[in-house]
Amino acid sequence: MASVSSVFSFNLPVASLLLILLLCLHSGGGQKKKENMLVEKVEQMMEWSSRRSVIRMNGDKFRRFVKAPPRNYSVIVMFTALQPQRQCSVCRQANEEYQVLANSWRYSSAFSNKLFFTVVDYDEGADVFQQLNMNSAPTFMHFPAKGKPKRADTFDLQRIGFASEQLAKWIADRTDVQIRVFRPPNYSGSIALALLVSLVGGLLYLRRNNLEFIYNKTGWAMAALCVVFAMTSGQMWNHIRGPPYAHKNPQNGQVSYIHGSSQAQFVAESHIILLLNAAITMGMVLLNEAATSKGDVGKRRIICLVGLGLVVFFFSFLLSIFRSKYHGYPYSFLIK
Repeated sequence: MASVSSVFSFNLPVASLLLILLLCLHSGGGQKKKENMLVEKVEQMMEWSSRRSVIRMNGDKFRRFVKAPPRNYSVIVMFTALQPQRQCSVCRQANEEYQVLANSWRYSSAFSNKLFFTVVDYDEGADVFQQLNMNSAPTFMHFPAKGKPKRADTFDLQRIGFASEQLAKWIADRTDVQIRVFRPPNYSGSIALALLVSLVGGLLYLRRNNLEFIYNKTGWAMAALCVVFAMTSGQMWNHIRGPPYAHKNPQNGQVSYIHGSSQAQFVAESHIILLLNAAITMGMVLLNEAATSKGDVGKRRIICLVGLGLVVFFFSFLLSIFRSKYHGYPYSFLIK
């Protein structure tokens, strides 16, 4: 019995060492497999990126190259609906800005395999939309190299807009990758300015013998009102932030022209506000005309009623829009 126990006591350490060796070999093989898989994924992403700056993905590609480990690169994904039958004009506008940003990164000297731009179209990856419980487009998300996306990894398009510069700033915050946006030359502004100067110059030349219209107070007042309406309706905010014209829900096709938050607006919303302000101003002008003119009393009464109706109705409409954006605002007038 003593010899048997001594054999067992001698073989136990050897068996333990063999077991540890086998585990190390197995883990080493698994690690090697993961490294090879990662190299293949990076090479494939680089090959696709060399063909086009934005990589198109369906459900299978998204799950393999974006969701599934291993992955040592970040991915920016635009979820969109670009097919004509979806009638998503905002998606097309956002896609143009996204392409500008992706091209700026692809052809910059800082380009590397640490960041890729991809797109998932609803008609090519509806299962991805369902998997992420996504019911609106376009949406921009950042999938980090390690860990799951956080709340800040979803771009706040409704509040910030989708201009390339805003997207680049968001990407820098999430990945520390700085992208300098390079836009293709656009001469439309210069051409429009040249046409305007030519038109004004031609008009002055034709009226060179009679320039009294320059001193027309009504004309200058109308021009000043146009500038005031443009500024108070948020046109400058639109120019800076680049918001979408409107928002269409891809699930039910419902189009929203008024943004539901006080922190953002649509371009169509600023146009609506501009028209409402113009209508209210027109009503005030008519009221002033009815009070100061010395014409027929019946005509003045009609002008007064029309002006009062314009002010009351359109101010009520303007106040209802304000209430819809600033939730909890207690006051309303005629229209709720």
